[in-house]
Amino acid sequence: MAASYKKLWKLLIDKDMRKEDLRVAAGITTTAMAKLGRNEDVKTSVLIKICNVLQCDISDIMEVIIEKKD
Repeated sequence: MAASYKKLWKLLIDKDMRKEDLRVAAGITTTAMAKLGRNEDVKTSVLIKICNVLQCDISDIMEVIIEKKD
């Protein structure tokens, strides 16, 4: 399984918000933002901080991609 944060980036565009604005408002590190940009795993606390700032649910900012087995 893998995480995708495409929904987060679309939501930021809709809210006319930059990644840096979100990072500062949520109080998360540049490392956490970089991980989000690479669709890597981040702590749940980071996702909750983002949801609090954007006033949304976690499903509004990410989705889990099921990888197919051969």
